[in-house]
Amino acid sequence: MDVQINYDYREDDLKDMPLVELAQFVLNHQHKPENTEVSLSFVTDDEIANLNETYRGKVGPTDVLSFECDGVVDELSDIVPEGFDDVYELGDVVIAPDVAERQTHEFGTTFEQEISLLFVHGLLHLCGYDHIVEEEAQVMEALEDEILKAWNSR
Repeated sequence: MDVQINYDYREDDLKDMPLVELAQFVLNHQHKPENTEVSLSFVTDDEIANLNETYRGKVGPTDVLSFECDGVVDELSDIVPEGFDDVYELGDVVIAPDVAERQTHEFGTTFEQEISLLFVHGLLHLCGYDHIVEEEAQVMEALEDEILKAWNSR
């Protein structure tokens, strides 16, 4: 599994967190194939607010956004060498660390706990989970708790 992390913002606060390992743990838990690729980017409040408005029609910054791309055929698909195992592009997760930090005060979590929760949340969206209706939200929240509990007890 290939996990690409773009520390475009607050690298010093984030680079020592085991986020690659956490992503691999979540993707294994969700039985994703070994050729799965996912990316994580850390951005400013302004950048995530722009994405939030552009793609969700909501004003202001949010904590995490997910962008699915599995099964997408792009202009490079025709030039993949024969016998090459295609990459399963699951998608991209974008987190606003400043929003996460503000939420630590609200939820009584640490910065690393909040970032980990947001990353798991974003990955689960890429795996097909959602929380639009209450029943789905309960399933997704229970799964987040289960994964984080297993992650923290390893």
